Amino acid sequence: MRVFIAGATGYVGSAVVAELASAGHQVVGLARSDSSATTLSELGIEVHRGDINDLDSLRAGARNADGVVYAANQHISETTDSALRARIELAAVEAIGFELQGTGKPFVVTSGVIGRTPGRLLTENDDADISPLTALRLPVETSVLALAKRDVRSSSVALSPTVHGLGDVRGFVSMLIAIAREKGVSAYVGDGSNRWPSVHRLDAATLFRLALESAAGGTRLHAVAEQGIPFRDIADAIGPRLGLPVVSISPDEAAAHFGPLAPLVALDSPASNTLTKDRFGWEPVHPGLIADIEQGHYFTH
Repeated sequence: MRVFIAGATGYVGSAVVAELASAGHQVVGLARSDSSATTLSELGIEVHRGDINDLDSLRAGARNADGVVYAANQHISETTDSALRARIELAAVEAIGFELQGTGKPFVVTSGVIGRTPGRLLTENDDADISPLTALRLPVETSVLALAKRDVRSSSVALSPTVHGLGDVRGFVSMLIAIAREKGVSAYVGDGSNRWPSVHRLDAATLFRLALESAAGGTRLHAVAEQGIPFRDIADAIGPRLGLPVVSISPDEAAAHFGPLAPLVALDSPASNTLTKDRFGWEPVHPGLIADIEQGHYFTH
């Protein structure tokens, strides 16, 4: 299959590129810069110049592909304007969808599980609670999944908040480590019992491939290897590696300590992977989050 990938040089996208190429697919990567183009070329990946703001480029990439993966990261962006980022991404997936309608081709979009059903286990069939956290991001996933009604084999891969592994320098784990270094403590909010799902980036990449190859239109998959790790366990894994105390802070102190992450760090957001594993035979095989942190690679930069 000739697969066009947006976000091909990103943390998750680069793992998806490698996974698809190793499975025999012909990969075409979107590259917005010379350095990204060089990175892809050196890997033997065909380069398609453009970015997610260039809708004509996205349409052309989709038109000439047998399937599309949108793996651009919705959490981490060069813009701090989340509403602007959401509008850009919605326009991007709608442009791709326009080209794919009526073709029966697969279109896999990146989504997320955090904050969808706070305090209760999220399954693949659950609708998200509408909140400031989810409202901006949901239209992208909803738009893509709705393409199933227009003969597109559309699906979403909802990532855990902690997509961990080698090369993670801008994700949530790296952010938490940076905050601990700055503040001199590894902190959690309250008793730290709130849960965060996690997945290794290589296990997530496998799920993207399975979605591309076999997901029916309108399917939501959960890239969740561990359905809920208590946040205190994450703080406990970070503190000793930095030689710092692990402390509880109050909800009122969270904003000053965690900054932009404050709305997330106290969320209890467990998510199930049962339907994903049953439907696609997906079995995560790489280290879990705490084991990965304890390997030490997060602390070398």
